Amino acid sequence: MLRAGTLLALGGTAAAVTGCGLFGREDAPDPAADPLAPLLAGALELAARHRIAVDGDPTLSDRLSPIAEAHRAHAAELARLTGATPSPTPPTPTGGVPTGDATAVLTTLREAERQGREAADQACAQAPAERAALLGSIAAARATHVEALK
Repeated sequence: MLRAGTLLALGGTAAAVTGCGLFGREDAPDPAADPLAPLLAGALELAARHRIAVDGDPTLSDRLSPIAEAHRAHAAELARLTGATPSPTPPTPTGGVPTGDATAVLTTLREAERQGREAADQACAQAPAERAALLGSIAAARATHVEALK
């Protein structure tokens, strides 16, 4: 027969092993509170900026569409990692994208990518090891995007 102390110890061990409350009643973490939520939002915004630029000047499609697709892939992976459900409607970029002048469009996108790279660098430096590889890949991709937009 098990003593009360043994039962309490077993219950505590089970809770520690499963990583949840004693009976699994612990609420799921809020994906919006995840420190990577701003990086996810940034990836979606960068994808939207590139889409808007292509809509304004279809001659930029070959150059910008692969970059937009990379941002959408990063957003999907960040959403999976954080448990977030991205909105089915693409966000409206806060900084806007000029239209008509390809040079101005590329300059604006290059600056947005540079800022995005800095955000990814910072997130990577602060992330736990299990997230660092993805964040490092995102930072590297954004650095490549900066160069591709020159």
